[in-house]
Amino acid sequence: MTSIAPVSRNELSQRRQQLRRQRRTRLFQTSWRSAAIASLAVGTVWVATLPAWVIRKPDQITIKGNRLLSEQTIRTLLPIDYPQSLLKVQPHWIADALIAKAPIANATVDRQLFPPGLTVRIQERVPIAQTTSKAAPPGLLDETGTWMPQEGYTKLNPNFRPPDLKIIGNPEQYRSHWATFYRTIRQSPVRVLEANWEDPTNLILKTELGAVQFGGYGSNFPTQLKVLDEMRRLPSRVNAGQILSIDLRNPNSPVLQMNAPQTPVKLGTP
Repeated sequence: MTSIAPVSRNELSQRRQQLRRQRRTRLFQTSWRSAAIASLAVGTVWVATLPAWVIRKPDQITIKGNRLLSEQTIRTLLPIDYPQSLLKVQPHWIADALIAKAPIANATVDRQLFPPGLTVRIQERVPIAQTTSKAAPPGLLDETGTWMPQEGYTKLNPNFRPPDLKIIGNPEQYRSHWATFYRTIRQSPVRVLEANWEDPTNLILKTELGAVQFGGYGSNFPTQLKVLDEMRRLPSRVNAGQILSIDLRNPNSPVLQMNAPQTPVKLGTP
């Protein structure tokens, strides 16, 4: 069996003293940290309430990320009463108010003490299409399919120019398809000027090649657009200026509606 060596009283006393020193050291370190944190908090409050750390004018606010809205316009939308102490500024409240007043998808507000001011970073909703519908007033769409009233841009930016792409029909007809639809037409070599979704069983696009019927929108749409692009090389017997419309509901057998003669022309796959 392993024997345990006896511990002398002197050794026990030394160990107790060592433990007491360790406890005093830990207590001192804890107290010092608490005092430092409290001093820092008090100092921050004191500094933020000094007359020097006050937002006195809109120029002390830096705007970043804006494209369609001017810095001056965004500053006028901020719910800040000047002069305003930095300590009293509520960044989240200002960001939420800005999103509610303007076509902005996201906003963040940060304080800065040196020099005193605010930095506002925004992500605007960039419109890529105009919308008209019997079920809703004229508006605009961004890439996500979010609908926005056009006056939200024209009131804030007198020089605002709406996008060229036009979408006709109830937004509920195409909302679930919008992201993939827009991505597909943007990647297509054929320029699309207008999309008519009024009849959910027959999507009609106005393109640089004329009006094109696609039938119900579905997974076949990219193939149909590819065939449309290939139709630029139609046989010489077909005058492009006489084409009234193109029926691509069956992309394997396109049908051309001609101006003269009125008899439709059926084509095989180009």
